[in-house]
Amino acid sequence: MADDMARTEPVTTWTPEGETAPLVSEENVIAAIATVYDPEIPVNIFELGLIYAIEIEGGAVKVEMTLTAPACPSAQELPEAVRLAVGTVPGVSEVEVETVWDPPWDPSRMSDEARLALNMF
Repeated sequence: MADDMARTEPVTTWTPEGETAPLVSEENVIAAIATVYDPEIPVNIFELGLIYAIEIEGGAVKVEMTLTAPACPSAQELPEAVRLAVGTVPGVSEVEVETVWDPPWDPSRMSDEARLALNMF
């Protein structure tokens, strides 16, 4: 999560049964993923369109992602960077990151912001 982003939820919530962890929001998970960059491309992996799915069940988060190519030199480090980033989100207790290859990534998955940053218009 970016340092300049204000946290809008408490770290814990008090209930009559005791303190509980906050609910994990997709917005916070996406913000954490957006801190991860491919070392060869100056755009975060969310804007590149490398994230295919985010599933949240309680404190467990599963992320399905791909890489720009099967022979990507960052094939080992990017999924681990995503796992570590998502693990910092308040309320997350478990993170699973799966690398998938279907459908294959192509530049059409990039956001307009990514296209602009890479001068691909």
